[in-house]
Order: sequence, then C-alpha cells, then structure tokens
Amino acid sequence: MPEPDTTLPITLDAAHLAPNVTPEMVAAQTARLAGAQETLRNGTGAGADFRGWLDPTAMVDEKTLTDIEDIAADLRENSDTLVVIGIGGSYLGARAVIEALQTAQGAPPVLYAGQNLSARYHADLLQSLEGKRVALNVVSKSGTTTEPAVAFRLLRALVERQTVGAEEAKKRIVATTDAKKGALRTFAGERGYRTLPIADDVGGRYSVLSPVGLLPIAYAGIDIRALRAGAAACAEAAAEPDPRRNPILFYAAARNLLYSQGFAVEILASFEPRLHYLLEWWKQLFGESEGKDHMALYPSSAEYTTDLHSLGQYVQQGRRHLAETFLWVEGADEPPLPLPEGDNADELGYLAGRPLTEINQAAYQATALAHREGGVPNLTLRLPRLDAFTLGFLLYFFERACPISGYLMGVNPFDQPGVEAYKKNMFALLEKPGNANETARLREAVNRVPAGALIRFP
Repeated sequence: MPEPDTTLPITLDAAHLAPNVTPEMVAAQTARLAGAQETLRNGTGAGADFRGWLDPTAMVDEKTLTDIEDIAADLRENSDTLVVIGIGGSYLGARAVIEALQTAQGAPPVLYAGQNLSARYHADLLQSLEGKRVALNVVSKSGTTTEPAVAFRLLRALVERQTVGAEEAKKRIVATTDAKKGALRTFAGERGYRTLPIADDVGGRYSVLSPVGLLPIAYAGIDIRALRAGAAACAEAAAEPDPRRNPILFYAAARNLLYSQGFAVEILASFEPRLHYLLEWWKQLFGESEGKDHMALYPSSAEYTTDLHSLGQYVQQGRRHLAETFLWVEGADEPPLPLPEGDNADELGYLAGRPLTEINQAAYQATALAHREGGVPNLTLRLPRLDAFTLGFLLYFFERACPISGYLMGVNPFDQPGVEAYKKNMFALLEKPGNANETARLREAVNRVPAGALIRFP
C-alpha cells in the first residue's frame, strides 16, 4: 500500500505581491493577526453567535452525516433530477462543489431554482422537467424568503401533479430548514417531508459543509466524507500562529495591507472553468462579510483565459486599484491531451505533441507576470488537484480567512444588515401585509421622474 499523501493541499505563492506586500510586512502584522485569531476562536468579537462552522466535524455529527447519505441515495433511486431551491448561501456552496467535481458517468443532474425571480428562467425549468421524476431540496431557514418560496410553490405543484398528490410527493421532497421553528419547518411537519437541520449558529455563506450543502453534493455522487476531512485538515492547520507558515493568515494580512494602500478591488481568477461557481461562492462570502461601513475590497472574479480577451485590457492598463488572487490547479489528475500534429496553417507547429495542461500553465504564468508588471499585485493559491479533499480544504481556507480579515478591518464578518434594504422596499411595493404605510411613498418615489430624466428616441 502506498503511503497516504499528508501534504496540505494549498500553497500560497506571494512572489508577485512585492513591493506592495512582502513577507516582512506580513510578519509585522503577527500580533494583530493573533488578536483576530483569538477573537474568532474565543467568540469575543462581533457576530460571535455564528461560529458553528469553525469545527467542521462537530457541525455535522456522524448520525446526521449518515442520514444525509441515506436520503441522498434514496432520492437518487427514486428520481431523475434534483432541484435545489435556495438563494445565496442556500445553494452557492453546493453548486460550487458539484460543478467542480461532478464528473462521474451516470450521476443524476442537479438543477437550481429560487435564486432569481425571472419568469422565463422558471418557466423554462418547469418545461424541461416534464416527463422526469423530480426531487426537490428546498433550503431556507425561515421558509419565507421570497425567491425560494416562490420557486417552491411552482415546483411543488409540479411534483404533486407528477406523483398524484401530496402523500406520494413527500417521498421526493426534503426540507433543509430551522431545526425547531419557522414557516418551512411547520409546513414540512404538516406535509410529512423529511427534514435536515440548519443550525442557529451557522450563517448561510458559511453553510456549505453543513446539511445545507452536503445533501445535494451527496446526491451528485460526491464523497462528502472526503470533503469534510479536507475542511477538518485545514481547520487543524489554521492554528499555526506564524503568518509566514500559515497561508490563511498571510492571505488575510495581505488583502488588508493592499486595502490600506488604496486598492479597492480584489479579483479572484481561475484558469479552470469548473471553478466558476467557486468564484461566485467566494464573492458572496467576502462581499456579505466585509462590505459594511463603506469599507472593504470589492470582490470580483474573472475566468481566464476567456476574460483575458475581454477584461484583460482593463486589468493590464486600466485604473490601478486592482489586486488579484489566482486559483491555480496543478493538474495532477488532469488528462494531458497533447496537441496533434498538423499542417501548421495555424502556426502551432511548435506546440505539436505538447500537452494542453502545459500550454494552460504557460498562459497562467505569463498572465501573473504581465499583471504584476502592469501594476496589479497578485498572489496565487496553488492546488495539486481538484478532488473532494482538496476542495473541502479550500472552502474552509476561505471561510477561516474571511472573518480574520474582517476583524482586522474592524467590521462584523457575520451579519448582513444591508441585504434587508431591497426586501423592505419590495414587500411594500407588492403590498405585503404590514407594509401599507410605506407602499404609497415608495410607489410615488418609483414613479417620480424628474424633468429631463426620461430620455427616449424620437
């Protein structure tokens, strides 16, 4: 038997951060980083009630993990497709993992609803599900969040019609919701749906390694125990206090140092299309956690080399307020896919026989160097491969770095008060009971068009 690979699967390459950020500058932040670490561990900072994700193995006990695996297996046996109904952290983490790792032949598809209010999107989804055995996993702590609640009504009607009534439908519907209270918890109990708990101390954007993310991930045939083991390995490694030996602390310190120098945007960029939704998940994690008090780096993303032919010009020569973090997959498990011989009309004869992995790596190396030379400091998080263990490690890496970075910045990394602003306005405009006093005012504001503000073609 070969010895297991005990090498931790993330390496941080800071070569292209200097002179903006150097290891010496990060080392000078050791005391502040230790304070932020201690604040997070001991629960002495803002938002301390939402640290239930800190220990990935404690967040989901063995019984719950087995329940998730059993429910996923049963749903796979009795359906052709799973639709995850949720918005934000209720679906982004699961989608990030599934789209990065679901390569097994024969694994049933996982689709998504309730992350928007588009009639066309949901009409097309419903039409695509006709004639298929559909399973639903509705994910909502309260059950009253507008987007998933609307989608659940639409899709529940489809499943009840397919299964001829609510009694049979309950075998194909699972609610992931508050363990004790809330509209969805009550409704699920009345209908007899199987349920999985959302813990009070785990916020949505930190919930991917909880039942919120694990059920759809397990349905997709991905090893959720390996995913959790990777996160647990990262949690253990995160205790290292020296930021020169702890990439989590180095990353948190580096982005704060860049922010203090006037950088306004962090681009998370990847050369691997399978990581598209990992980038989307990261944007929510950092945007919701740090974007308060008119502060923080704006989290953006780019997919290279595609975006080098669209955003690349701006990144190279636009306003110099950009910093960049690359996710680079070394490709230990990738097919080499050598370029075949040809007649050289495309002028690629010099690449014949060379693997596409090598060509992609050269594109990454060239981009990191060009951007640094163009005034964009960048670092790289290197992953040896894309598998469940490595991805679990990466998810926890960002989850742990985010609140440390937030505490360094002086914000509560666990609340999101600004998210409620549009909801209050929408409820009033739609005449939700209890909002009547605001309805008239908002309608007047919406319909008020100052002179000269409405520009039409002649």
